[in-house]
Amino acid sequence: MKRKHIYIILTILGFCYPWYYNYLYFTTVENATLVSFFQDAQNNYAGLSFGADLTVVMLAFYAFAIPESLRLKIKHWWVIIPATFLVALAFAFPLFLLMRENALQREKTNA
Repeated sequence: MKRKHIYIILTILGFCYPWYYNYLYFTTVENATLVSFFQDAQNNYAGLSFGADLTVVMLAFYAFAIPESLRLKIKHWWVIIPATFLVALAFAFPLFLLMRENALQREKTNA
């Protein structure tokens, strides 16, 4: 299986897996709102630990992805930023890897 196909699968999984649980939250919690979602996610030290971990991973991801996108001249690279917050980091990261793989293949073809 080509790397590109793995990234496509991971991008789809990165959308579906987190949003399955988001769906469950909003359909099972009475009067669920975006505010209550974030409050519940920070309800204890375990949730805060996951939040801290994801924050550092997100910052490291941006520290790599933004300069790499500019270096490879990836079109529409900026979509990874709103995708991180509107969908999930689990979606945005493999999406970036897919965009990067396409740019590397294009660079290889043009060389």
